[in-house]
Amino acid sequence: MPRQPFDIGGKCVQPGTVETVHLPVSILPDHTPVTLSVQVHHGKRDGPVMFVSAAVHGDEVIGVEIVRRLVRAPQLKSLRGTLLVVPVVNSFGFLNRSRYLPDRRDLNRCFPGHPSGSLGSRLAHIFLHDIVLRCDVGIDLHSAAIHRTNLPQIRVSPRDPTTQQMAMDFGAPVVLTSALRDGSLRAEAAERGTPVLLYEAGEGLRFDEMAVRAGVAGILRVMRSLSMLAAKGIAKAKTAPHMCKTSTWLRAPAGGVLRTFRGEGEMVAKGDVLATVSDPFGRVETDLCAPSCGILIGRAILPVVNEGDAVFHLATLNPQATDATVEDLAAQLETDPLFDEDEII
Repeated sequence: MPRQPFDIGGKCVQPGTVETVHLPVSILPDHTPVTLSVQVHHGKRDGPVMFVSAAVHGDEVIGVEIVRRLVRAPQLKSLRGTLLVVPVVNSFGFLNRSRYLPDRRDLNRCFPGHPSGSLGSRLAHIFLHDIVLRCDVGIDLHSAAIHRTNLPQIRVSPRDPTTQQMAMDFGAPVVLTSALRDGSLRAEAAERGTPVLLYEAGEGLRFDEMAVRAGVAGILRVMRSLSMLAAKGIAKAKTAPHMCKTSTWLRAPAGGVLRTFRGEGEMVAKGDVLATVSDPFGRVETDLCAPSCGILIGRAILPVVNEGDAVFHLATLNPQATDATVEDLAAQLETDPLFDEDEII
């Protein structure tokens, strides 16, 4: 029996075809229409329905580049099931290079939304009902905020075996257990039975080649594990990720000029000096030391800090952990034939 078309936004996408559909969202004050654009890859054969989304926060552009490379992957030609790709969820923030919506609301705190609510509430409602809840699983792409950067990492819900297995298949260096937050896409989707994996990597308003490659490779691995793609040409991660149940932000002990000695992905021991904050004359220096052993999964970029500013994000590790996971990931991505350096622009 032939597969049925995929109906979305008043259009019927036939099996074995790709079509971009524009879902109306609103009209700007100058009467420019705003849409939520989704590219539908509807395979000829049956399989799961999965979404990949980016730029829920408008300044987190790294996910947009991951999506751009994903839809060009040759493996999608043999797709089983259906892939819904949304490169820019929050087009308002994306155009303004801002994390937020025009009314300063965070879209990722607006779910489930309402068709007659605020702008963010209306956008959340459209995205949730027209895309997310039509899928069996999803992957939502994020980065750190501006002036910070994250090591490629996966956030999973506690006691959710589906996202935990997807995280292992994804193959990022770190998997961090993260509680669901009220109003977030991940929390609302979980409540309604759609597991969503959250990928964090890189910096706001910036591209990071390793983070982009890790994101594309991870999505393809998850699709392979769901039998949406054939195994050929999709390499499994060489090492298992570090599983971290807790993390903490280490804050600047004083205001001044920050000099960092460690980077994201490095393992540290208790008492290691991670950074020093000094006054502009260099007369007074205060060290920031690791309170425990762990792996640095995020850090501040700006060298000027106020007392109490978040400087390093430290995740706890088991005592047997080694640096091999991050090093193996970098080596594997450097030799991956799918992605070329000139694809970044």
